Amino acid sequence: MKSPSSPVERTGIRFFALDLSSSTPRQEIGAGVTTFLTMAYIIVVNPATLAQAGMPADGVMVATCLAAAIGSALMGILTNYPFALAPGMGLNAFFVFSVVIGMGIAWPTALAAVFVSGLLFLVLTLSRVREAVVNAIPLPLKHAIGVGIGLFIALIGLKSAGLVVHHPGTGSLGLVDARYFSDDTLRALLPPGTSAASVGLTLAGLVVTAALVVARVRGALLLGIGGTTLLGLPLGVCALPDALVAWPAGLGQTFMALNLSAAWSDPRLWTVVLTFAFVDLFDTAGTLVGVAGKAGLLDEDGHLPRARGALLADSIATCAGALLGTSTTTTYVESAAGVAEGGRTGFTGLTVAGLFLLALFFGPLVQMVPAAATAPVLVMVGAFMMEPIRHIDFTNPAHGIPAFMTIAVMPLAFSITEGIAAGILAFTFLAVLKRGERVAPALLVLSALFLGRYFW
Repeated sequence: MKSPSSPVERTGIRFFALDLSSSTPRQEIGAGVTTFLTMAYIIVVNPATLAQAGMPADGVMVATCLAAAIGSALMGILTNYPFALAPGMGLNAFFVFSVVIGMGIAWPTALAAVFVSGLLFLVLTLSRVREAVVNAIPLPLKHAIGVGIGLFIALIGLKSAGLVVHHPGTGSLGLVDARYFSDDTLRALLPPGTSAASVGLTLAGLVVTAALVVARVRGALLLGIGGTTLLGLPLGVCALPDALVAWPAGLGQTFMALNLSAAWSDPRLWTVVLTFAFVDLFDTAGTLVGVAGKAGLLDEDGHLPRARGALLADSIATCAGALLGTSTTTTYVESAAGVAEGGRTGFTGLTVAGLFLLALFFGPLVQMVPAAATAPVLVMVGAFMMEPIRHIDFTNPAHGIPAFMTIAVMPLAFSITEGIAAGILAFTFLAVLKRGERVAPALLVLSALFLGRYFW
């Protein structure tokens, strides 16, 4: 019998069964802080992105923090998984540049489309369709998705820090060099705020963080973020904020601003709703499978036991985010940083939720952490997520080719959804060609949907 003095009972959080997960409150909190710091950029980036659609940036900042807090808390409570949610990158760009600017749809109407897509998520989740989609992905592809997400996360880190940039000479990606800091045309290709000092700081952060990881120092990723940030102060990469606490100025600016009546009357919105639903469905499915595999949460068949609760949290968070005033809320691949730091239960997600609420008032402090400090952690997490590749049988071309397509396309197309699509289509095509290979009906349906999406 467990001793009454166990960490779980002392802290009164038996709900999360930390003892059964070989975890402690300290470990879960540290993992939550790490996850939060690697995804805190969304507090700044999402308002800046949606402001280009005419939305008030201060209001979007509040909506972003609240949507992330609601989604992360729901994930922790409904599933006891260490995943965090927030308004998704990519989906916010589609919201702004394709829907509002490209189609000329007012942002309150676009928010209504996000809300309707959330309701669609909810119906599909309650009817177990979304869970069936997650479970239909073959085991080799589930391993490949985790590896592909690792490369994707590492690329996000390298790009955000300006280490990997668009190379005009090759028309592809390449390493940054001195010309990018002396030529105004090339400088425009760098992320805002990137300098020679910030790139050097990222490299130093990589060395320090990797050394801490190799030395098996507890909290290595979190210490790497903190140490790199402090080193950035004398280099001028970041600066101490004028104040630690600030009242959220945009409270209520975007709350309930969505225009549902316009959404029902504009037939173009149904295309938008389906696009939001399709992209979020597979982004979320890929993230859940990839990060859960790293955390050892998948069962022997490669299924996520409480996938329905995870998808339910995602659905509700999307609806809540639209009501608050932000684009689609989704599960974040940066959750892998907390998993790498030891997060194994929903207490990690609850910690992230609490930190997003605090960020409403400690925005200046959160914004002090530069991309140069979080990029090394994302690269380390990418390295950690390579492990499942050893479970893929590349000697079997019917499994190895689809797995390779998944792994390669995800970072190259800069999209989890496109990587999953490439893998599923390749797996189905080769399975159909191979005599005697049974293809699950759900996989045939998924392949047809992907083909229809591309032809459409």
